[in-house]
Amino acid sequence: MADKKRTLTGDRPTGRLHIGHYFGSLQNRVKMQEDDSLERFVMIADVQALTDNFNNPQKVRDNVYQVLLDYLSVGIDPEKTTIFLQSMIPELAELIVYYSNLVTIARLERNPTVKTEIAQKKELFGESVTYGFIGYPVSQASDITAFEGELVPVGEDQLPLIEQCREIVRKFNSIYGETLKEPKAVLSSNKRIKGLDGNDKMGKSLGNAIYLSDSEEEITKKVMGALTDPGRIKKDDLGNPDICMVAYYHNLFTKPEDVKKICEECRAGARGCVACKRELAKNIIEELRPIKEKRKYYEERPELLEKILKEGTEKARKIAKETMKKVKEAMKLNYFE
Repeated sequence: MADKKRTLTGDRPTGRLHIGHYFGSLQNRVKMQEDDSLERFVMIADVQALTDNFNNPQKVRDNVYQVLLDYLSVGIDPEKTTIFLQSMIPELAELIVYYSNLVTIARLERNPTVKTEIAQKKELFGESVTYGFIGYPVSQASDITAFEGELVPVGEDQLPLIEQCREIVRKFNSIYGETLKEPKAVLSSNKRIKGLDGNDKMGKSLGNAIYLSDSEEEITKKVMGALTDPGRIKKDDLGNPDICMVAYYHNLFTKPEDVKKICEECRAGARGCVACKRELAKNIIEELRPIKEKRKYYEERPELLEKILKEGTEKARKIAKETMKKVKEAMKLNYFE
C-alpha cells in the first residue's frame, strides 16, 4: 500500500448531487477505482458546508446521507474507495490552526476562487464575510495534506485552491523541514454541464438542475421547461439547435445518430419542441434508471449506510493521526511522547 499514490476528492453536503456532478467528478471517481496504483479517498465535507450554512446545520446533516446515497448509486464502491466524514476527524481542524499561521488574509482575498464565491454570497454575508468562509482554502489544504494526497482531481475553477495548498506545504516544509507532500492537481477531462436555463453553472440555488434522485415526473417537468431557441415561435419555424438547451442535452443522453437527425429536423422546422423535449426526458430517465434502482437498494438499508460511513471514517482517521504525529514532531510540539 505504501507505494500507492493517494487521491482525495469530495463534496459539500448542501444538497443532492445532479447530472453535472455525474458527468464530471462522479464518473471520474468510478473510473479511478480501476487504477490499482491509487488509494482513493472521498470526503463528505460537512464542516466546509457550514461555512455558508452555519445558520442551518440540519440541512447539512440531512444531506450527508443524501450525498452518500448518490455516491453509492453511481458506482463508488466502499471496498475500493474510502468514504469518510470531515467533521469526525479532529486532526483536520487542528491542522487548520497550524496552517493559518502560514497564510495571510491578503493572500486569501486574492484567491480568484474565493473572490468569485464571496461575490456569489453577497446576500448571505453582505459586507462582512466570516473568517471561516474566507479561510476555507486553508481547510482544503488541511484535508489534502492530512491524507498525504498527491493527486487531486479538480475542475479548472478549483486550480487556485490547489495552488494555495501547495504554497502552504512549501512554507511549512521551509520552516519545519520536509514533512508534507505537495499535491498535484489533475484536471478533469469532462466539461462543466450547463443548466437547463443555459446558465454555465448548474445548481440548486439556480433551479436549473436535474438531480440523480429526481423522480420520472420531476425529470419530465424540468425538461419541458428547458430553454429552447427563443426565435422559434411555431412548430414549423426553422430552429437553431446550437442555441437550444434541449439539443445540448440530447448530445449527452441521446445516441449520436439520433442527435444528428434531431438537429436536421429542427433546422428544417420538421420537429416540434414539445416532441423533442419528451424524447429527451425519456432518454434521461432511461440513463438514470440503474442509478435510481441502486439508490433504492441502499435507501432501504440505513444500517449499511452507517456502517460504510463509520468504517471509512475510522480508516481515514488512522491516516490523519499518522500525519499529525509527523507534523507535531516537525513543529516541536510532541511534548509527552
